[in-house]
Amino acid sequence: MPSQNMLPKGKRRQSVKQEYRAQRTLTQEREAALLAAGEELEHHQMEMVDTASFKVHTSRFAGRPGLVTSGPNGGKHPQEEVDMSVRRYPAPRTYAEPAPEVHVLEDLEPEDGIRTFTAEPAAAGMRIDAYLAKALPEVSRARVQLLMERDQVTVDGKLAKSKLKLKGGEVIEIEGEPQPEPLHAVPEDIPLTMIYEDDDLAVVDKPAGMMVHAGAGSAERNAGTLVNALLFRFATGEGGKALSGIGGDLRPGIVHRLDKQTSGLIVVAKNDVTHRKLSEMFSERRLRKVYLALVHGWVAQDTGTVQLPIARDLVRRIRMTTKRAGGRSAVTHWQVLERLDGPFGKYTLLEVRIETGRTHQIRVHMQATGHPVVGDFLYGAPHLLKPVSGFGDPLELERNFLHAAELEFAHPRTGQPLELQADLPAELAEFLQQLRQP
Repeated sequence: MPSQNMLPKGKRRQSVKQEYRAQRTLTQEREAALLAAGEELEHHQMEMVDTASFKVHTSRFAGRPGLVTSGPNGGKHPQEEVDMSVRRYPAPRTYAEPAPEVHVLEDLEPEDGIRTFTAEPAAAGMRIDAYLAKALPEVSRARVQLLMERDQVTVDGKLAKSKLKLKGGEVIEIEGEPQPEPLHAVPEDIPLTMIYEDDDLAVVDKPAGMMVHAGAGSAERNAGTLVNALLFRFATGEGGKALSGIGGDLRPGIVHRLDKQTSGLIVVAKNDVTHRKLSEMFSERRLRKVYLALVHGWVAQDTGTVQLPIARDLVRRIRMTTKRAGGRSAVTHWQVLERLDGPFGKYTLLEVRIETGRTHQIRVHMQATGHPVVGDFLYGAPHLLKPVSGFGDPLELERNFLHAAELEFAHPRTGQPLELQADLPAELAEFLQQLRQP
């Protein structure tokens, strides 16, 4: 049969099949008649057929819109134009058995330091770490995996791995406590810059790079913190602790915090009464906290306020964000101190005052305005400041240009006003001078 490609361009969706079959039938009848008469076919030259003279039959599907798809018999048909919101064939209804509920193991007392129990039928098909996290709700899945890495979990007498799938009925043994023992900060001889101190409180100028206190479970980081230094400086005296105990053994005396890479003033309570009163001042916003911040670009207005709620970023858990619903209210006021335009571009030195004390508040609010804090890599600031001309060495700041410079509040016992200041650290002052160079 002639190929569609033999037809003129633009008519290749038309068909000559009907005419070709009729002509082929006539040829076959003629050959049969010659054979019946005893004649040889080779003496009769077959007539050549010019397919261009065939009557072209246009397919009833030609020109209709829609994708052309192959049908079950190999023919080509356009895609049906149907309402896709209505199913042509209803989906089969299947009945799914509800997943059995995992029961919480309560009052699981250890014997000789080992907790023993039998996996219930509901554990069938579950990974052991997932099952234990549900059966022991006070233990996180990460903690369960840590127990297995330390060979503290056995199943039917064999050491268990996190990916092990249970069948139900296995005997599970957990050796040791499922929860780590709470950390206790230890004194360390670390120099501190004291701005103010009396029998009730102390105000410290914390350097950048120092954590205020270690996190729970982070034993490897339970050193070099502000708490370690405070414990060494304020040794336990007569009649009790030299630092308040409201924050627990991990955070003695700590009323509020500063980020690790933020320097400046932080208040420390020496007794529980002072701690409670200071905490009330912070929660009721009866303190004045002023920061110095250097941000990228020129802030358009001389003064302004950012009032955006702040919540935990669901993708990167170490970050905060203003783009997620359900955040906690946060208010930040700023005032321009200086606009810089030097060899490394434009920057703005701001005086920032916060009414609330949310995690990373200034850093998140500055990023939201399009002016991230210099050196704040977590919130979009570049690691290197390159010269605008393209020539010369870049500048690098290995910390945030954020400093808690002023703190004003009434003394919790005497009521006398305290106005405390901390000068800009040397590394920030030198960095600022480099940006000011013509």
